[in-house]
Amino acid sequence: MKIAVLSRNSNLYSTRRLVEAINQRGHESVVLDHMKCDIIKDEGGPVIFYDGKKIQDINAVIPRIGASVTFYGAAGVRQFEMMNVFCAVSSIALTRSRDKLRSLQVLSRSGVGMPKTAFTNFSKNENKVLKHIGQAPVVIKLLEGTQGLGVVLAETNKAATSVVEAFESLKTRVILQEFIE
Repeated sequence: MKIAVLSRNSNLYSTRRLVEAINQRGHESVVLDHMKCDIIKDEGGPVIFYDGKKIQDINAVIPRIGASVTFYGAAGVRQFEMMNVFCAVSSIALTRSRDKLRSLQVLSRSGVGMPKTAFTNFSKNENKVLKHIGQAPVVIKLLEGTQGLGVVLAETNKAATSVVEAFESLKTRVILQEFIE
């Protein structure tokens, strides 16, 4: 079986370990920088070119797509899916996982317990949104933040309002969540 690891850097520990595990199990591995893939659709169907060569005979793909390149990385995964290649992480799972609000909606629908969460497009009256969650302290998160970046603990309602107003002035959307100690 030929397995492609989609990774920007073949020297990353996680990428090296995946390649090692693939090879130890007797499979062939190839590391492809998904940002260097050309995604082509013509009358012959979906095709991917890498370094000017048509990608063929890939049986499975393991995506290692960074948050900053989710859109293009997911497009590449979607192209492999269109080529009937098994993908360890589907393009839809990848994009859903990067959208905090969508992830929370999916988890909530599945009955996974989580803190009360609020999202609104009209933030001129944040106290209204705070009332849905309860009182401060509250956690305020950027919708696009990753790995703890863009997460603020507002210990008072006044602080929460101030933080949300600051993000709103930057045209940045946030979610508010109940703080659980």
